[in-house]
Order: sequence, then structure tokens, then C-alpha cells
Amino acid sequence: MMISGCSDLAQVESTTNTAQASPVSKSVPAFTAKTITGETVTNEIFAAKKITVVNIWGTFCPPCIAEMPELGEMARNMPEGAQLIGLVCDASENSTQVQRALKITEEAGADFVNVIPDENLLGFMEGVEAVPTTIFINSKGEVVGRAIIGADVNGYKDELQRLLAQ
Repeated sequence: MMISGCSDLAQVESTTNTAQASPVSKSVPAFTAKTITGETVTNEIFAAKKITVVNIWGTFCPPCIAEMPELGEMARNMPEGAQLIGLVCDASENSTQVQRALKITEEAGADFVNVIPDENLLGFMEGVEAVPTTIFINSKGEVVGRAIIGADVNGYKDELQRLLAQ
């Protein structure tokens, strides 16, 4: 997977939460992956909640790292029926990026699930050109709502509320 760089469109554009065509497939493929803390997760993680906020981020990306404390706070205060997970786009099992991701999330108090993509998740993220990119997935594993490209935690919250209300 090629990630061309990070983006902080929320600060660059005068409007936030700009609707974006989804850079990912329409649904999440079956996968079995590890988290940065070593637990095994599968696509069944989405079945537990009505909406899952998926923040695709990289350990190389300053805006991704800068929003981690806010994401940690968001994860601790998720509305009923919602959860937040991270997808660490530049990590692979046993890579140095896993240790870096652990350090970033621990320092930020971002103790939500962060997944190391397996081959199927890498294929799913193939169209992602900039991070952070945040997408929303329903309990069936389908991508819903709009993708938000750039660090915009308030935009993530607004889109989540909109989707939960449907």
C-alpha cells in the first residue's frame, strides 16, 4: 500500500467535515489481524456496534499523532452503539512501527483498539492516499456515511451522530 503523505485538511480548508468519496472498498473483507497490543481481531469487531469509527493513521504523520489525545477522549465518551478503532496503515506484525504506535497511543492516553492491517485490510485501504482518513462502518461491515480526510475530531463526532440518528 502506498500512502503519499499526511493531510490536515481540517486546518487548511475554510469548511470542515467536507464530504469525500470513500477511498476504501464498500465493505470490509473478512480479516484476521493483530492489534498493537497483540490481541487477535477479526471483521466480527464491527458486529458489536451500530457504527464503528475507523481512524486510518500512520506513525509517520504529525496530524495523526497530534489528534491522538482527542481520539482517546472521544473513545472514552462514545455514545451507545458506537466504538472507535484505529488502523495503523504503516505497521506490520513485528515491525518497529508497532512499538512506535504503542508509544504514541500510550503517551496520548488513546487506549482504544488499534489494528495492524493484514493482507485483506491492506487491500481494503488501497485507495487511501492521505492520513488521517476516517471512515464509518456499520454492524454488517459496510462503509457508510462519508469519509473525512484530515484531522477533524469534531467532524468525526458530527458524522457519527448523524449516522447513529438514522
